Amino acid sequence: MTFSNLDPATLVTAAAILGLLALSAFFSGSETALTASSRAKLRAKADKGSRGAERALEVTEDNERMIGALLLGNNVVNILSASLATALMTKLFGDGGVAVATLVMTGLVLIFGEVLPKTLAISRPEAFSSRVAPVIRVLIFVFSPIVAVVRALVRGLLRVVGVRIEPGDHMLAIRDEIAGAIALGHSQGAVEKEDRDRLLGALDLSERTVEEIMRHRSQIEMIDADKPSAEVIAQVLASPHTRIPLYRGDHENILGIIHAKDLLREVSRLMRTGSTGALDELDILAVAMKPYFVPETTPLDEQMRQFLKRRTHFALVVDEYGALKGLITLEDIIEEIVGEINDEFDIAQEMTLKRADTGDYLVDGAMTIRDLNRMMDWQLPDEEANTVAGLVIHEAQMIPNEAQAFSFHGFRFEVLTKRDNRIMKLKVRPLDAQPISGRDRP
Repeated sequence: MTFSNLDPATLVTAAAILGLLALSAFFSGSETALTASSRAKLRAKADKGSRGAERALEVTEDNERMIGALLLGNNVVNILSASLATALMTKLFGDGGVAVATLVMTGLVLIFGEVLPKTLAISRPEAFSSRVAPVIRVLIFVFSPIVAVVRALVRGLLRVVGVRIEPGDHMLAIRDEIAGAIALGHSQGAVEKEDRDRLLGALDLSERTVEEIMRHRSQIEMIDADKPSAEVIAQVLASPHTRIPLYRGDHENILGIIHAKDLLREVSRLMRTGSTGALDELDILAVAMKPYFVPETTPLDEQMRQFLKRRTHFALVVDEYGALKGLITLEDIIEEIVGEINDEFDIAQEMTLKRADTGDYLVDGAMTIRDLNRMMDWQLPDEEANTVAGLVIHEAQMIPNEAQAFSFHGFRFEVLTKRDNRIMKLKVRPLDAQPISGRDRP
């Protein structure tokens, strides 16, 4: 190397290399900041008047185009800087300049073009994004023809190997990101279990159907339309429910829904007439409301919207053949978010889950898998069955007898009591939990 070779052209080349390294740092830091930024935080800043945050939201709306433009710019400046460095080092060091240029540029690009700007960007991604977004927006516009060609080529290659990019994937990813953030916050102690359950319950409404939470038809209280008026009134007054289906002949033949307030209002009107046997004039069908039927496959969020739109809180659930499957109320859907709701008229029921002296859990067979998972923080699957009894029957591929035990999904299930073909009570224990012996009990 001779310093007489340091002519103005050499100095200009060296300055160009430094400038290209600065551009490489800009592209690398921008990519990291824009991809790591929380769109929720950017939206909050934009709502407060930040123009930079608003530009960052626009830029990140199409991640594929943004990343394509940034990678194109980053690769162009890195390759150009490496080429200039090779030419410069060859001029200064002769044939050994290629090796020197490779070592020097690798170190410079790694430190100043990648690690340093990315570390800075990841520490304050939203602030960094707000500052660089206006420039990146212009670059995306300038590079858009080339990026469009590259994107079409990439999607074509992905399609050849069977990978398709769906337009709705981004929205699904946002939902999964929110759910993951809530679960992570709970695991780190920042989100309470009750708050986690409520938030995840609200997110899951669109993923769950009416069939999963409805009250089964075997548990529905009904009124026979052929009963004497006095018996109908007595049954309504004794019932903890304000709305009761009215049938005639067969339980599938639903004629209407009796509302306790409507019935008592009609009774009051008849009593004011003062005629003898006024209650005998009560026309129960005239008081009943028209029944509202919904398919069992209706998503919960859609059903809640329908309840609010129709100004009703009660619906009968039918299957694809029109057969009665159960009923659902607005309260049932709300309970999926806030948990069990009880008032002074609810009948006290036996607990569906309690701990036995042996350490096992005594579970009601009709308890839903979702409720059990929420109460115990377990991860039992609920894709194939809604209730614990249904899960046991599905996995056993049979209707088990009392005292039969099964092990699956990391738990041991033992049937305690059965009525006809229904599993009433089970004993459940995680396989990694040892039963408590008599001398171990307190």
